[in-house]
Amino acid sequence: MTSPIAVVGAGLVGAGWAIVFARAGHDVRLYDGDEKIRATALDGIRANLEGLQSFDLINDAGAVADRIAVHGDLASAVAGVSYVQESVFETIPVKHEVTQQLDEACSSETVIGSSSSGIPASAFTENLKGRSRCLIAHPVNPPYLVPLVELVPAPWTHSGVIDSTFELMESVGQSPIRIDREVEGFVLNRLQGALLNEAWALFEEGYASAGDIDKTVSEGLGLRWSFMGPFQTIDLNAPGGVSDYAARLSPLYHAVAESRTDPQRWSDALVACVEHERRQHVSAEGLKDRREWRDRRLMALAAHKAKASKKLGD
Repeated sequence: MTSPIAVVGAGLVGAGWAIVFARAGHDVRLYDGDEKIRATALDGIRANLEGLQSFDLINDAGAVADRIAVHGDLASAVAGVSYVQESVFETIPVKHEVTQQLDEACSSETVIGSSSSGIPASAFTENLKGRSRCLIAHPVNPPYLVPLVELVPAPWTHSGVIDSTFELMESVGQSPIRIDREVEGFVLNRLQGALLNEAWALFEEGYASAGDIDKTVSEGLGLRWSFMGPFQTIDLNAPGGVSDYAARLSPLYHAVAESRTDPQRWSDALVACVEHERRQHVSAEGLKDRREWRDRRLMALAAHKAKASKKLGD
């Protein structure tokens, strides 16, 4: 029998985590201190579960939803659970306050994973009595459709905590990776940031529109990246594999890297230009519908990959 799991923070990420754990058979206690968020959390979750069922990614949306209970009291939400997924607002003061409360309210054996996307655990757990049981468990949004989870220890995180969280994430259908020590942005956002910074620079310098830069990824790089990473990509893109690719193209990539020796922040004027172009395609009022479109596309992709893996034996 699966043990209950607490999710602290019922926003987009927290609600997504609730789906991940409930889908895998866990009873989920979803806590949020904001009454308005608590009042609507289950409505959004049910809508997303119905979408998953329509793509045959779950069998019974109602049964999954029934495993999620919304709590307004933190102590009752975490009582007796072995794992807590903290998903509160991304600032050090907020995370420090909430993890302090969790440290006091949870059993000494309860693991506390934070959904932080860039703030390391050392920034808000150093003074906790139970700091050795705290780590980063950073998902990709929405986590029930994009399975990667980055597990990042603080310098004082016990190795067994990483091991048990890795096993938990695998057991609920996620794809965890281990990051051996803290690094700003972790791995995912460092990789994403490299691409984003180059995209902004190419747009600012007038080489291509935002739409064409997006198309370069969605109709080019992204097609391969949906099922293989950069090292596997280059291994297959030269007859002799990685070393052959490096011999052919490392001078080009080195020259590109050297051309970006003075990185700049994204200026307000630059952001306004991209914002203007994007709003020609999707209005501010239409962003919610476009996010739902994104999620449906991700559901279709997840369903395709699941079927393809069975056929290919992956």
